[in-house]
Amino acid sequence: MTGRTGTSGTTGSTGSTGSTGARARAFSRRRLLGTGLGAAAAFTAVGAGAGTAHAAYPAYPVSPASQASAASAASGGSAPRRGHAFLAAAMDAYPDHGDLRLTQSYTDQAGLFSTAFTYDNALAILAHLAVRTEDGRARAVALGDALIYAQEHDPAYDDGRLRQAYNVGPYVHYDGVPQPDGFVRADGTANVGTQFGFTGTAVGDMAWAGIALSALARRTGARRFLAAAVRIGEWIERTGRTDEPLGGYKFGVNGANEKLPFTSTEHNTDLICLFGRLARLTGDRVWWRRRARAEAFVKGMWEPGRGVSGGFFYTGTNDGVTVNKSPIPEDTQTWTHLALDSDRYARSLDWAARELAVSDHAERRNSTVPAGQSYEGVTFSSAGLLANEDAPIAEFQPKPNRNGVWFEGTAHLALALRDRGARGDEKRARRLLASLERAQDLLGTAQTVGGRALPDRSGVVSASSPLDTGFGFGYYPYRHTGATAWYLMAAVRSNPLRA
Repeated sequence: MTGRTGTSGTTGSTGSTGSTGARARAFSRRRLLGTGLGAAAAFTAVGAGAGTAHAAYPAYPVSPASQASAASAASGGSAPRRGHAFLAAAMDAYPDHGDLRLTQSYTDQAGLFSTAFTYDNALAILAHLAVRTEDGRARAVALGDALIYAQEHDPAYDDGRLRQAYNVGPYVHYDGVPQPDGFVRADGTANVGTQFGFTGTAVGDMAWAGIALSALARRTGARRFLAAAVRIGEWIERTGRTDEPLGGYKFGVNGANEKLPFTSTEHNTDLICLFGRLARLTGDRVWWRRRARAEAFVKGMWEPGRGVSGGFFYTGTNDGVTVNKSPIPEDTQTWTHLALDSDRYARSLDWAARELAVSDHAERRNSTVPAGQSYEGVTFSSAGLLANEDAPIAEFQPKPNRNGVWFEGTAHLALALRDRGARGDEKRARRLLASLERAQDLLGTAQTVGGRALPDRSGVVSASSPLDTGFGFGYYPYRHTGATAWYLMAAVRSNPLRA
């Protein structure tokens, strides 16, 4: 993601963290994850009524054969097959609520109940397409149709936007108020994630949804996917374009539909892919001009650097004038390579691999890794390496481990190294993939989605131990759709950001 979203009604407070839009986006989405320690006790799958049928959207029903196939893949199949089985289980967790559905982002133990983040579902589409199976293609189409449904059945807007997240199954919230619906509410509108304030719209989330929909358009030839992706691109142009000195496209809007002041390197990197893809698929040259605007912003964030670690990209700007120089996140180093494919900027991978490297095992302070296990990879940002290990990450959350491995980012780096293909890159990538596969085998056991047990040894957790990102939120050892999707794309060498 990843960070990925951050346009809830609470986003306005994130300016005090010193983050850019990308980090503020992640903050509002993920700050809640640590509050779910022990949240399984609060989870209630009330199982109220089936969802409404919508004939205009091709359904992908949960068949016994499909479930049996997923269980078989997880019980003894390869690591990628078990990862795909996790995505399938997280997508099929609420069968009583209709075939039109999204994938739950985290296991129930994370405390976000049935929340399905738009970013995670875009990644799930791309991962399903990457494995090139009939089941994967069908699931990708079903998720794409669900995003189109959300775009066309928003409870308040008809301008092409998607929200930060949706509910996909029933639960009783911490305040005791039941949320009885699946992805489609009784009135036919998409079930926006209002309980946690996931109601805003970030340019980065929109870009990833557009990337996924355009990938479906290219794979299937179905015009509805391209039309939805174009609507997303036009919303971004109307809402995000800025003529401030640093240029680019700004963050998006919060839950009150107020524009946010940040401009993110991560977001604009996403737009390099989306706008380039739309230019190729539509033949309209306006998208090339928009792509150039996003690309210019990203390249303006480059710090050439000196020495063995090479250069790196800054995270963005808070005001459109001044570059925000700290913290330095992982994803702006790896996604930029995946989108730009430029030798000039490829050294950012070396910076991330060296400067953000971590190794976690039971002897590390505040580690939750079981004795005898060890994991290597990267952390979220430069600030995580300096986290205060004597204080909780946030209220009601555990203390951080500076050496906790962020597995989603580790998959970013593995894929980017494989894509670059320089001397030693494949060997380094395989070590990272081995760490990811070991985590899938051993971490996050006995977790559930929708109150249902997951296939054995399926799904990659967000982090090896609680880690502090340096942006006001943490990551924890919960199985995660986004981390698993990135692992799958790295395993099969599928670059989602190449236009």
